[in-house]
Amino acid sequence: MIRDEESESADLDVLDKQIIHALVTDARVSFAALAGILEVSEQTVARRYRSLRRRGIVHVSGQMNAVPLGVARWVIRLRCLPDRAMQLAESLARFPDLSWVTLLSTGSEVTCVSRPRTAERRDALLLSTLPRASQVTGMVAHEVMCHFPAADEWPRFGELLTEQQRAALGPPRQRRGFAADAAVELTREDERMLSILARDGRAPYARIAAAVGWSPARVARRMAELAAGGVLYFDLDFATTRMGFAVKGALWLRVRPGSLDAVGRAMATHPEIAFVAATTGPTN
Repeated sequence: MIRDEESESADLDVLDKQIIHALVTDARVSFAALAGILEVSEQTVARRYRSLRRRGIVHVSGQMNAVPLGVARWVIRLRCLPDRAMQLAESLARFPDLSWVTLLSTGSEVTCVSRPRTAERRDALLLSTLPRASQVTGMVAHEVMCHFPAADEWPRFGELLTEQQRAALGPPRQRRGFAADAAVELTREDERMLSILARDGRAPYARIAAAVGWSPARVARRMAELAAGGVLYFDLDFATTRMGFAVKGALWLRVRPGSLDAVGRAMATHPEIAFVAATTGPTN
């Protein structure tokens, strides 16, 4: 969970923002390749990235899309006691099946995304663990039924890079697939690899290979297979206020069913909207 207010006070300069933009497009782009695109030294890019990560401004993680494994994704809204909200958010951020934990400005609601690996883990989380937490006074769970992808990855700050630089980075990697052509089976080695990538999405192939007992080439090949199958994608979590986005908000709308597709697609084109989905629950 990235906290804007806990980062060091130094402002981000243009190069910092260019690096962040590049990581949005390709979270695992090499320092050498990025240095060539930005026309700086590889050491400069590496030093800037490590500083951004150390200060809690950016974090790259490998995320698992559970849909190809036959499991749904859920957006969870938790009402809680105002003086316990931060404690609840920090506890949720440590759960392996939860991500995008956010404390809302009301101070009494925390939202998160759940990707349970099995139906048993889903039921335990939604029916037992969360409702029984001492800080929780109410809960609503929305199953994600449909995702409306944006034409460009958010945030859309393309003016930071030239057309040539954007072309050199290539098209954005698939990050939030909700479907796959065929079911995917994960091995124990896959699970170990995904666990490492969840902590550090830029973990070198050699480090992963040593942990799972494969060669670096096999790790790279398997990562590519899981990404192509829609199981693995990479997310960049960053302190949005440092990029000029002063306010974050979540909108929960009730839309006429016949207009849902049109509304979702229209909202996905808005430059300041990061994620749009149709869900179950009192809002859709």
